[in-house]
Amino acid sequence: VINGLSDLAHPCQALADLLTVQEVCGAVGGRTVVFVGDGNNVARSLAVGCHRLDARFILAAPQGYEFSASFLKRLDKSRGNGSVEITHDPIAAVGAADVLYTDVWTSMGQEAETERRREAFSGFQLNAALLRQAPRHARVMHCLPAHRGEEITDDVRDGPQRVVLTQAANRLHAQKALLLWLLKAE
Repeated sequence: VINGLSDLAHPCQALADLLTVQEVCGAVGGRTVVFVGDGNNVARSLAVGCHRLDARFILAAPQGYEFSASFLKRLDKSRGNGSVEITHDPIAAVGAADVLYTDVWTSMGQEAETERRREAFSGFQLNAALLRQAPRHARVMHCLPAHRGEEITDDVRDGPQRVVLTQAANRLHAQKALLLWLLKAE
């Protein structure tokens, strides 16, 4: 069974994301990945991957939208020497970022929460002002589809620091590699 996507995890997306980080940064280990937004399935899977590959992962989320204590406890007991941090200050979070990542504020099945989430996440938009607080070499990622003007602005989504299309293309390559690995497993 391959988990292509569930409410709790999105490991196939994380494989593509980590491949993209490796391509644009040269390595995953030692890098800082900052996820601005909801501590959702995408963020959890990316945090696990960063932890296992010795990277620093920072979740900048509004109060009440962080990782659960049980997730953090399981992560702490898992293999890996990376770190996972949580903050409620997106400006402080991006200061050392090699990668800035965001995702939709309202995932499938949460549509009834849309207005409440827009209010809660309003200070967590990946926009030009936030990007200016990050190092110039930082790259922008989004797992798509994006709600333009909500979690990410057009100028950032389409700007020179974005690797969103490379990231999207890497989903195909990562899934092919996963299938090949599984078919060779005995």
